[in-house]
This record gives sequence, C-alpha cells and structure tokens, in this order.
Amino acid sequence: MLRKLIHFVEEEKLFYRDEKLLVAVSGGVDSVVLLDLLCTMEVECAVAHCNFHLRGDESDGDYEFVKRIAMERNLAFYSKDFETKEYANANKISIEMAARELRYHWFEQLRELSGCSYIAVGHHADDVAETLLINLARGTGIHGLSGIKSKLGKIVRPLLLFTRKELLEYAKENSLDFREDSTNSETDYVRNKIRHQVMPVLEEINPAIRSTMTENVQRFREVEQIYNSVIDEKRLNLVLNREDELMISIPKVKELFAPVSHLFELLSPYGFHHRDVRKIAESIHGISGKLFYSSSHQLLRDREYLILSERRKSNKHEYLISEEETKMGQPIELKISFLDRTPAFRFPTRSNIACLDANQLKFPLKLRKWKKGDSFHPIGMKGRKKISDFFIDQKFSIQDKQDTWLLVSGNRIVWIVGYRMDDRFKITDKTTKIYRVELV
Repeated sequence: MLRKLIHFVEEEKLFYRDEKLLVAVSGGVDSVVLLDLLCTMEVECAVAHCNFHLRGDESDGDYEFVKRIAMERNLAFYSKDFETKEYANANKISIEMAARELRYHWFEQLRELSGCSYIAVGHHADDVAETLLINLARGTGIHGLSGIKSKLGKIVRPLLLFTRKELLEYAKENSLDFREDSTNSETDYVRNKIRHQVMPVLEEINPAIRSTMTENVQRFREVEQIYNSVIDEKRLNLVLNREDELMISIPKVKELFAPVSHLFELLSPYGFHHRDVRKIAESIHGISGKLFYSSSHQLLRDREYLILSERRKSNKHEYLISEEETKMGQPIELKISFLDRTPAFRFPTRSNIACLDANQLKFPLKLRKWKKGDSFHPIGMKGRKKISDFFIDQKFSIQDKQDTWLLVSGNRIVWIVGYRMDDRFKITDKTTKIYRVELV
C-alpha cells in the first residue's frame, strides 16, 4: 500500500517529499491511515482537527483522541471549535455545507500560518463514487462528472486510489486505533443515503462498482480536458474585454454548436447558474435590452453583445457644485475653472470638456442622474429633445445610461457629462466669462 501511495503521489505530482503538509485528522480510519502513511514516508506533518460540536461528548472524544495521536508522534497539533448549526442557520445552508466551508476556510488560514505547502485530506475511492452519484442526482455538467480531484489548489488527496475496505485492512494490519463516527450509520445526510442505500444495490449489479466508478471518473476527466481545450479556444474568438466589462459577441454565439454550454463556462465564474444561462441563450434570438442578474454581476443583452459587468448600486444622490469649487472627486472627477473670453480662446474639440457661458449659470450647480421626462436643447439644434431619445440615438446600453451624469443649473440641464452640451448655455459673441468643466 505504501508503494502504491508513493507512486500515486509522484504520478499526480501532489507534493515533494521535503514539503511540509497540514494533515486534516478527524479521528476516523481514513485520516488516521493517511497520517500514518505520510509519517512512514517521512513527510513532515502537522495535525489539524475540527470540532464541529455536532455529536456532544463524542465530538469532544474525537478531539482528545486526535490530540493524543499528534503527541505520540511528536507532531504540531492545531484544533478549532465551530458553532456549526448556528453558522448553517445564519447562512441558510445545510449542516454538511456549513462544516465544509468552516473547515476549509480555517485550513487555508492555518496552512499559511504554519508554513505548510499543502493541506492533505483523507478522501478515498468510495468518496469518489459517492460524489459522482450525488452530483448526478442533483444535476451536473462535465465538471461534476470528473469527481474529486487528487489536487485542487492547496488541497491534496493522496488516498483516492484506495477503497475504504483497503484502509480498514491497513489499519488492522498495523494496529492503528481510530474512532467511528456514530452518524456514519444514519441516513439523514445525502452522502450516507448514497453509501447505505444506493451503493449496496449497485454492488448487486456490479460487485466491483467502486473500481468501475473510479475508472469512469478517470475517463470523464480526460473528456473534461478535451472539453476545456475547445472552450478555451472558442473563448478567444467570442470575448472582448473593455475596461470593466466583458463583451460576448452575439452573432458568434449563434454560430456555435452547444451555445448553452459555451455560455455556461463563460458566465458561471460570475455567479450565473445553468437555469440563468439557458434564459440568456434564449434571449440572443429576441430583442435587445433584457437584463440578467447573479449575486455579483449583471448581464445586458445589447444589440451585438452580451455585456457583463459588476452590479452597481444606483446612485440617486445629487451633488452640489459651488461657484468657488475648482475640482470634484466624487461621484466623478471634474476639473473646473473660470476663463475670460478673449480673442485667443479656442473652442475645445474633445467631448469630455464643456465650455459654458458663465453668466447663464445659476449656482450652485448640481450633478445628478437622469430621470424620466428629462429633456434638453442639444447644441446646434433647435427645439427640445428628451434625454431618453438622445440615449437611443447614441445607442447607449442600459449600463451606459446608468453611468451617465447630468450637470444641471436650476432645473435646466447644462451638459450630458462627456457627451453633449445644451444650446442655451453655449458661448456666444456676448459671452464675457467662460465656465470650463473637464471630465477627467
């Protein structure tokens, strides 16, 4: 078993023998065997134990047991108590998920503090089979079929090639004590239902179901690698990065085979679920303007692009600008100055600069967002135009509209900042003083 482990570690490039590992030890057979094998390999180890306080005195007994193992082996020992049920209720997640989040967050903090290269956990071949079945039952893509990875970031799983039966035999042969979790026999948790109710039925069909599932997962991983390479290749042709936006070409998405899968791989890192992506894929055959939201991002179905950006809180405040101010830092950065009208004056050609007739302005000026019904007199045009119509003419996306500010004098719009001035405030032959505003 030791030889198989060493070969697996080297083949999977899990870690080097001279690196220090933080070993997660619960007290069960898998983590106890893992620690013993690593110590036999003469890998430097530190022990981490979580007390989730889910089984009363039994949890405290696990703590004492693991602490004694670490002391007997003269290993550094770290432990932490968690109020798991309270965390699960506060975050509206299952006990299983709560325990997972708590332990891995602490493990990573501890890994850095203790100078360890990796966190070693005791998942084995049975866990691979059970996880695959859980993912299939809940619904999954190719990534869920590839099972538990032997190495993911700073997490390594050296026991994935061994079944629980093999670990029990190793513990017996080497006289290793371990503790049985009484909840392992219960079927309240999803994994236990799979383990005790589903796997026995599958073993009747195929007695070697665990090794078969492990082989399946290996094939799925190879398929996943091919799949990822195709997705990465297509990504280069589909996506443009524009400042803080990701722009996905709608015409090019329409040309794709399996557009939902491509969009899911592009959008899932930003919090979009499969059901969201299906609706987004359907929207590309409809009209523009539809918005989709994840917890952190929004996606606009614009004319030619799906535009992804971070969700921003609507800023409904008004910002006053006194006559004395020469600059503003919030909500946008402006440079402000008064100029005398002289023969040397030249009209600016850049849209981020507005030169206004200062005598027509009523201070304090205001910066605000546009409202329904807003209108102005576009410079060079006769008559009034709605701001909303201006946005349409300029092909503003919804995000562009949300980002645009108006400079207002009294109740009159002076400048759509960065775009168009109002004709009533333009410089004329009668202008003696100029108010210059530059959007930085």
